[in-house]
Amino acid sequence: MRRSSSLIAAIAVAALALSPSLADARAGGGSSFGSRGGRTYSAPPSTSTAPSTAAPMERSATPRSAPSNPAYGAPASPAFGGRSAFGSGLLGGLLGVGIGSMLFGGGLFGGSGGLGGLGFIGLLLQAALLFFAIRWLVRKFMNRQPAMAGGPSFARMQQQQSPGPVAGGGGARPAPSVQIGKPDYEAFDRLLHEVQAAWSAQDLNALRAVATPEMVGYFGEQLTDQSSRGVRNTVTHVKLEQGDLSEAWSENGREYATVAMRFSALDVTRDSAGRVVDGDLALRSMATELWTFVRSRGGQWILSAIQQTR
Repeated sequence: MRRSSSLIAAIAVAALALSPSLADARAGGGSSFGSRGGRTYSAPPSTSTAPSTAAPMERSATPRSAPSNPAYGAPASPAFGGRSAFGSGLLGGLLGVGIGSMLFGGGLFGGSGGLGGLGFIGLLLQAALLFFAIRWLVRKFMNRQPAMAGGPSFARMQQQQSPGPVAGGGGARPAPSVQIGKPDYEAFDRLLHEVQAAWSAQDLNALRAVATPEMVGYFGEQLTDQSSRGVRNTVTHVKLEQGDLSEAWSENGREYATVAMRFSALDVTRDSAGRVVDGDLALRSMATELWTFVRSRGGQWILSAIQQTR
């Protein structure tokens, strides 16, 4: 009976490890998806706000017909039917630790007989508990900031010119033909708030007004997943802390702009009873993402892609 209970506990821990992380529950869910026209599979230039390389697109309606930027490498392919590579990597690591213990003896926390001599199952459970403890500490003390008022936004972007030629998929890109000015930056800031507000309200009609049909489809899937797990995420008191332009260009009668945005917010997930299961009502989360906007010439900007930074 004791061994059966331990087995059930270990399976539960593994299931949690493979489940989507609530820490990235905001609109986009910490994923990279959408379309950037002909540059969908090319990495946007780095900026002072996002100096690291952008993550490759995990999902896009744009066919992959052009060579990708070498900085991206091979396209990402989610493991375990769309689960994150993070979750499957964790499970692989736990299994590796357990197999190594069985082959060579010894184990975590004083031997393979830890947790009352449960052997492999006990070791698996110990490693999982250690991982979650470390992740909690990192998120608690490194990824949260006290609530603040004021701060920079796109103001410093308004004096920045569009970037010049950069290395792309098939060679050098021409200088962007789209000039981005103060009204555009104000629109990007406003869309950041409107997308998060519509997401928090689970209002797909509102999302259709500010994002492409492709992005609305992805958001709808994420909201459905939340409902199936009995949780709801809200992102409120959004504050753009810093932003700058990565690139802007036109193609096929459409104009695109990719901007790096570092923003803070109260990112909270509650269960069906209203209890907070992730986030903090008094501490702000910080995120840095690259958002791509698209419009017909002379039209209104809408969101067409979100990419994470590495």
